[in-house]
Amino acid sequence: MAKKTAKPAQKKQGAKKAETPKSGVFTRQWLRLRFWWRRVLMWAVSLFIFSILIFIVINPPITWTMIGEKRRLGQVDYQWVPIEQVAPVMRRSVVAAEDANFCLHWGFDVEAIRDAIAEGAGRGASTISQQTVKNVYFWQGRSWPRKAMETLMTPLVEMTWTKRRILEVYLNVAEFDEGVFGVEAAARHYFGVGPEDLTPVQAARLAAVLPNPKKRSASKPSAALRRRASAILDGAATIRGESRAACFAD
Repeated sequence: MAKKTAKPAQKKQGAKKAETPKSGVFTRQWLRLRFWWRRVLMWAVSLFIFSILIFIVINPPITWTMIGEKRRLGQVDYQWVPIEQVAPVMRRSVVAAEDANFCLHWGFDVEAIRDAIAEGAGRGASTISQQTVKNVYFWQGRSWPRKAMETLMTPLVEMTWTKRRILEVYLNVAEFDEGVFGVEAAARHYFGVGPEDLTPVQAARLAAVLPNPKKRSASKPSAALRRRASAILDGAATIRGESRAACFAD
């Protein structure tokens, strides 16, 4: 009687398939890539936080806009000045012109945003905090990536910098004429005086050029700029002594 040959044992269903050399290489490459992505992300977040904290105590030496203007014009006029050496009326004028609720919001003026949406694209709603972030860290022009990064960074700057520091940086990096950056250079460029000696009218005219410094002149104001400066003068006088000036007043 012939012996029955034993049947090979069947593999149990659900048993793990043996890892092929190709899949093993892919797994190792993926783990290595994930490791490096985590390191890059960690360094990026650290640099992001460091770039905010460093300017609490160190003044921004230059901005991307200054670099661009220096390439275009050959040189720029820029000198840092402490906020204590800026006439209080100049501080109030800039706030009245650019962000009347500067001391009351956390980086975004919701009411101004609603008004801007209601009135259409012709009206801006950027706060001084947003403009400071844009001027110090980013480039000019309209782009969604830049606006998204600006929106992300503004609350962090608000949480770590004081309002007085934000205004101080803004006054020093804002462009007041082609290649003229900061209130120190602007005061001497337009009126031949230091920022501490600006009169209320001069301060209002300087603040009036900020939305479009390349097409407006504080020393040779148009009729429209005179009207705007007059409104700023009234606004600066109104917020004097109010809570809207408390965060940067002496």
